[in-house]
Amino acid sequence: MNAPKSEFLKVLTERGFIHQTSDFEGLDAAAAEGRLTTYVGYDCTGPSLHVGHLLSIMMLHWLQKTGAGKPITLMGGGTTRVGDPSGKDESRKLLTVEQIEANKTSIKGVFSRFINFGDGKADAVMVDNAEWLTTLNYIEFLRDVGRHFSVNRMLSFDSVKMRLEREHELSFLEFNYMILQAYDFVELNKRYGCVLQMGGSDQWGNIVNGIDLGRRLGTPQLYALTCPLLTTASGAKMGKTASGAVWLNADMLSPYDYWQFWRNTEDADVARFLKLFTILPLDEVARLAALQGAEINEAKKVLATEATALIHGREAAALAEETARKTFEQGTLAESLPTIEVPSSLLEAGLGVLSAFGPEYAKLVPSTGEARRQIKSGGLKVNDETVSDERGVLRLADMTPEGVIKLSFGKKRHVLLRAI
Repeated sequence: MNAPKSEFLKVLTERGFIHQTSDFEGLDAAAAEGRLTTYVGYDCTGPSLHVGHLLSIMMLHWLQKTGAGKPITLMGGGTTRVGDPSGKDESRKLLTVEQIEANKTSIKGVFSRFINFGDGKADAVMVDNAEWLTTLNYIEFLRDVGRHFSVNRMLSFDSVKMRLEREHELSFLEFNYMILQAYDFVELNKRYGCVLQMGGSDQWGNIVNGIDLGRRLGTPQLYALTCPLLTTASGAKMGKTASGAVWLNADMLSPYDYWQFWRNTEDADVARFLKLFTILPLDEVARLAALQGAEINEAKKVLATEATALIHGREAAALAEETARKTFEQGTLAESLPTIEVPSSLLEAGLGVLSAFGPEYAKLVPSTGEARRQIKSGGLKVNDETVSDERGVLRLADMTPEGVIKLSFGKKRHVLLRAI
């Protein structure tokens, strides 16, 4: 692979975004000429995207920032009704149209933090594939599009092979997903002149399907670019914690907890994550990456603050950093820690510690079963005292002078419980 001529592929190469491309030279030439109208698809399976989606969002950011082309965020109002089998051992839960629409509305706000939307040539647009998928005539679609797909080839794709090899059911509904995604690519080319689809490396087969369908239907040259599916240096899946997914919406994960997620990055991942998840210049990344010993913690704080500022704003990031400093360096109770409110009557009756730490209240652990396991290993604290009895209850008498009960999971995750 030759050194890229376009600023876009130069940035993506230097920062570690590229896993595979279908035609690097052709892609590079289109980027250099600013004609790389590009899309990434996001299904509406939940009310928030998570950290795993950030790589592709950052690629759209750099596409626009370097003047390589126009970003398209494709909302999967149509494909979410089917469910992508990629990377899954079982079928996704089918959502109602109302649930999909609610999720789509909730997800939309994230993108404007990273890319500019508008009517200009390089401004991003948001499109929903329900516009064309929900109006398709089934027989015509089979004749015009379905006939170009080989079942033999479709069975060879990892998303299908994995299910079959493990003898997990793959519904006919899901089997159609790759056809619909391929059709999306061709349709976006027709409507917007889109020539590039980007996504995670698990989407490679689906994207190449779209390129092949375009060729068979006489569409101009289409391109594919995938980013790696990230794992941490210790091999864990990126974006998963003991208490669940790292959500991008502030109402599902507070800016403070988001900041803490990045602050807890493993030493070996700091340089890589600074390149991928911040827009700091590479010489500053190199300076931070060179820090050794205890000083690496300063680099982690910079990573946490810069990553949080991108999604939640500079003010929220600074507040999260200050809250962490007060909590850990000064040992004081920071009022800006994540806070949940519960009725006083609940504490008068006694709130079980398992419920308090679980998904119904503090959400510090994903289940009461996990709360039990953490209590056995000494991982949960109330007002900085280790919880030893899983049958224990919280009462009004447990309130601190500040009028809260401090719940802690490990050393760095805290929630204040306030009675109302």
